[in-house]
Amino acid sequence: MNITKNPVITGEKVRFGYRGKRILDDVDFAVFAGEHVGIVGESGCGKSTLLKLLAGLLEPEAGRICVAGEESPEKIRRKISMVMQEAMIMPLSVLENITLGHTISNERLWEILTATKLKAWLETLPEGVDTYLGNRANELSGGQAQRIAIARAMAKNADIILLDEPTSALDRATGEGVMEALAVLTEGKTVIHVTHQPDLLLGYNRILRMENGRIYE
Repeated sequence: MNITKNPVITGEKVRFGYRGKRILDDVDFAVFAGEHVGIVGESGCGKSTLLKLLAGLLEPEAGRICVAGEESPEKIRRKISMVMQEAMIMPLSVLENITLGHTISNERLWEILTATKLKAWLETLPEGVDTYLGNRANELSGGQAQRIAIARAMAKNADIILLDEPTSALDRATGEGVMEALAVLTEGKTVIHVTHQPDLLLGYNRILRMENGRIYE
């Protein structure tokens, strides 16, 4: 794993609150290019909030966040791929749900579909990857939706990947298989993975702990 000495993600004195409750309290951190970092902590400790700030989905009340040289949330969103706990499936085909307009080779597409364990399921659909997910989206299991979301993040091919409990809707065996595939597909990329399951972070460069709105090494 090639890690540079240059931080690609930084946060300085980041604060964020919701409905009068302080979620993040003067958080400082740095993540280096090519580094795989896990963040663990109990539910409600602020892990997902931090990830949404890094993804440009929220803005800090105070402090500064810089991702790949950008501080504007709109520009940050172009630089990252993110897998959230609750996968969003749109009334489009499976292929369109995965690519969202990004160009991808057929070889790369099937590499991703195999890695995310979607290939066997797609072979049962009437039109394969071109099957329209309109009403069918309601028929998807949580695991299928989550794997589509992971495939979508891989298809974007961003250099920075943010994972928020990406295997939470998968059974253990499938989740472990997807994590193994993610390790291969994210080689050379910068990854931040928040979870309450430290055993999913084997092989990561660093594991940080979040508690009471702060990060600890």
